[in-house]
Amino acid sequence: MSFPSIAARMSNHARHLALALAALCGTLAHAADDPADPAHFFASPHMTGASISPDGQTVAMTMAGPDTGRIRLVAMNLATRKLTLLASYDDADVRSFDWVNDHRLVFDLADLQEPVGEHRYANGLYAVNADGGTLRQLVDRDWAPWIQRGGEKPLLPWWTHFLRPVGDGSDDVYIVTAQEGDQTHVDYVKLERLETIHGRTSEVETPVHSFEWVFDSHGALRVVTTFKDDRATVLARDPASDKWTPLAEFGRYNDGKALHPEFIDADDTLYLSANNGGDTAAVWTYDLAHHRLADKPYLVSQRYDLAPTYLSSQGKLAGLRYDVDAEVTQWIAPDVEALQAKIDKLLPSTVNRLSVAPHGDGHFVVITAYSDHVPGLYFLYSVPDGKMMTLGNARPDIDPKKMADMEQVHYAARDGLEIPAYLSVPRGAERRNLPLVVLVHGGPYMRGRVWGWDPEVQFLAAHGYAVLEPEFRGSTGYGAKLFAAGWKQWGLAMQDDLADGVKWAVAQGLVDPKRVCIAGASYGGYAVLMGLIKDPNLYRCGVDWVGVTDIDLLFTSRWSDASDAWKKYGLTQLVGDPVADAAKFKATSPTENAAKIHAPVLLAYGEKDKRVPLEHGERFHDALMKQPGAKVEWIVYEDEGHGWHYYEHTIDFWNRVAKFLDANIGAH
Repeated sequence: MSFPSIAARMSNHARHLALALAALCGTLAHAADDPADPAHFFASPHMTGASISPDGQTVAMTMAGPDTGRIRLVAMNLATRKLTLLASYDDADVRSFDWVNDHRLVFDLADLQEPVGEHRYANGLYAVNADGGTLRQLVDRDWAPWIQRGGEKPLLPWWTHFLRPVGDGSDDVYIVTAQEGDQTHVDYVKLERLETIHGRTSEVETPVHSFEWVFDSHGALRVVTTFKDDRATVLARDPASDKWTPLAEFGRYNDGKALHPEFIDADDTLYLSANNGGDTAAVWTYDLAHHRLADKPYLVSQRYDLAPTYLSSQGKLAGLRYDVDAEVTQWIAPDVEALQAKIDKLLPSTVNRLSVAPHGDGHFVVITAYSDHVPGLYFLYSVPDGKMMTLGNARPDIDPKKMADMEQVHYAARDGLEIPAYLSVPRGAERRNLPLVVLVHGGPYMRGRVWGWDPEVQFLAAHGYAVLEPEFRGSTGYGAKLFAAGWKQWGLAMQDDLADGVKWAVAQGLVDPKRVCIAGASYGGYAVLMGLIKDPNLYRCGVDWVGVTDIDLLFTSRWSDASDAWKKYGLTQLVGDPVADAAKFKATSPTENAAKIHAPVLLAYGEKDKRVPLEHGERFHDALMKQPGAKVEWIVYEDEGHGWHYYEHTIDFWNRVAKFLDANIGAH
């Protein structure tokens, strides 16, 4: 099949439809005294999710309460349109939820208003009926060991996590519990079946070191992936004999022979993601009865790795949802495919994600609509009469008419490798001689962006800056060639890809070469500092938050949350060996080369960061301050971790960023 540019298709539609969408929500964006105020972009959303029950009779939603702003779980009976409050807490937000069966849900919690340094609670796990009855806490939220009081049945420990509903119509779910390890690694996990009414559990036997599980259409465990050191093994269970048979073994971190099992259809066909000799990861089918991979892929893109979410109905595969330049849903059932097309025609300027009842009468679907202009709108659509009812708006204060356009672009790196990137241009701006922020994603071995609304990008665009987000070599999602080209290239070819993106934008006439700043967090922060070191004539300033400043510290810092296995196998393969590559590490570590930085730098770190400990920032800051004329703004946020959790810190940081950018590359 072909893969058209989804973002481009939507960009070609009349963008004024975003206004019509907002009107459909009944909540046009509020007039803002200052439309570039970070509060408009980084405030907590008003609504975070909506999903229809398996029988199509109820819609569950997570939305903010009127007083505290805490996210609550609410259900709406579609026959009566009656709303029922299922869960609401003064000191916590409902983080996520899932349907267990037609009438029961599970959910967990998070405190979205609590700084990481004061974090006292885990997510827990709760279950409740859709009518509000039989609410039960199943998993403890307290980090401390459980102390049984009186005759109460102990809750499951806080390190227990929800995996998925069993899916056989019962009130049961699958959970996993860490068994041994410390804060940086888990030796093994135990898979259990949990009955959500009374809290009873039963262990599910699995091969040792199992960390990924795939279940059949009856909810029985059929395929597992085990991890041991740097090796992964996929095994399948024969339902008749209960015997586990190895299907594949491969390197855990960067092996082109890797198989990723994901879904089993009602006919016992296994769907998996694999490269199988190709550049991009495709969807393949595997015959479990004969242990045979199909001769050709089920679904493949020549440009993108495909790792779909599988949508099922009555145990059968109903559709696949995956990312190309934007999210796409490909339905298999003709009636749902036609419905998707009808809704896409009605809402042509958004990605429209349908929540379809797996075994309902098909009268209702829930639509989550979003785009680069629209953070998220939620609708209930009546199939028989085509009527649409508003459920909510994720961010009613955002005016779609003022949001920047985001598009995917491609440019050639200096060695000829094609680099994908996302470009966002301020609404109404002339596309020439714009000030530019190069926003570098973290990871770095991950995909940075999928088309849609982003608060950081839109905040920068609201201040008049074009934003370029390169998917530099080492990024995932675009094929093995781009990914492998980034191995052991920190500060080298990975860095050149960013500079080549700037030069491309300048050559297009889009960007003023004298007004370019580089910004990013984590690995992105590292790239900021190395950009100022390696390309001092290209960037006028840099914004680094929670950034890596010394590659050696990735291996040696005692405060890091990186596991021993990742340090021993993953980092050495992808970043380099601290002994064999010592000279290269020194040449490409910002702290070792701080004397080469002459541009203004904004540095921000979290006091309690365990991913990139504060030691990174402190060492670099000390080295930079020894240089004559150093221009440094230094911020340490107390009780914060790897990014800003506390609202006041987020607002403070982005206000500082806007002031820093305006002073150095002056959009206004």
